[in-house]
Amino acid sequence: MQLFGNSSQDLIAWVLADTRAGTANQALGVADILSVQSKIIPLCRYPFLVRLAGLTPGIGIHILSTIKNSMLHSPWPHIIIAAGKRAALAARRIRFQARKTSLAIPSLVQIMFPGWRGLADFDLVAIPNHDRLLKVPDNVLHITGAPHRLTPMKLISAANRWRHRFNSLPRPRISCLVGGASGRCRPLTADMARTLATQITAIASSNGGSILLTTSRRTPPPAKSALLSELTDSGIPLFTYHWGCSQENPYTGLLALADSVVVTGDSVSMCTEACAQRGPVFIFSPPGWVKIKHARLHAELFSLGYARPLPHAAEQVFPYWDHPPLNPAEDVAKKIRMQRRFKPSVLG
Repeated sequence: MQLFGNSSQDLIAWVLADTRAGTANQALGVADILSVQSKIIPLCRYPFLVRLAGLTPGIGIHILSTIKNSMLHSPWPHIIIAAGKRAALAARRIRFQARKTSLAIPSLVQIMFPGWRGLADFDLVAIPNHDRLLKVPDNVLHITGAPHRLTPMKLISAANRWRHRFNSLPRPRISCLVGGASGRCRPLTADMARTLATQITAIASSNGGSILLTTSRRTPPPAKSALLSELTDSGIPLFTYHWGCSQENPYTGLLALADSVVVTGDSVSMCTEACAQRGPVFIFSPPGWVKIKHARLHAELFSLGYARPLPHAAEQVFPYWDHPPLNPAEDVAKKIRMQRRFKPSVLG
């Protein structure tokens, strides 16, 4: 029995979208690859309830108060795709509601570890290798990094859209994706930013290239100022995008048109997205900066040939090397298609 019958278009999915874009994009990326009819259910901000739900039996039943209840009614979907603990609680509650009114119970797909409570409720749970889950239930799929929405076709489209903007910049073009501060690591300091700038300029100057830089909402102002000052003073051709400015964000264009990508190691999503294109990827992560699970992700990407540590000497950067595009959403979608746990009544 195949999950989709004759076509994936027969499948209706609800995608539970977390308020954090990086988390929401993991669920949306899986839905994109499945090519299903998707309804996006936005979650609201109730972090206290989410934390409490892991400690207090039964509170997950009330998690629907954290999303728009007017969107939650029959006809129920065939599949619910969730990412993060908020979405996990909501997904379980939606299926609880559906059981009261329908024989076609939605199947649950969860991205990231939802917590041990209710883990068995999910038909598939995709957990990154760097989380190091000690016990591995039958419904768990291990993946590398984080699912995302940057498919090869989207990168081709982005390249066509942004090529005119970067044509005047000499190659090789080094795209630099800068994060900098989150609950998972210490903030990027001004000294770290200057070191990053020195290493990027070494790559560009030794090869006659240019730098395409984007910051994020997590980039501390002192680090951003130090980075821009160093790069501007270098005299190397430079394009910069500051997160939050009125210009359109060129993030996908920077990845699609890059000859090489440098990414700060504080974000699982950014490191994985950097590997969505085929060119060299270099991760900037000073010793002791990131948490251990991020360091494990870096080591995994290095061992699989997707990335290398950002070198201190420019001569170590080239010759050019490449790798297959990385998107764990492909692995999750493939596993969903292979599932045999879905009842015929769900298939429509």
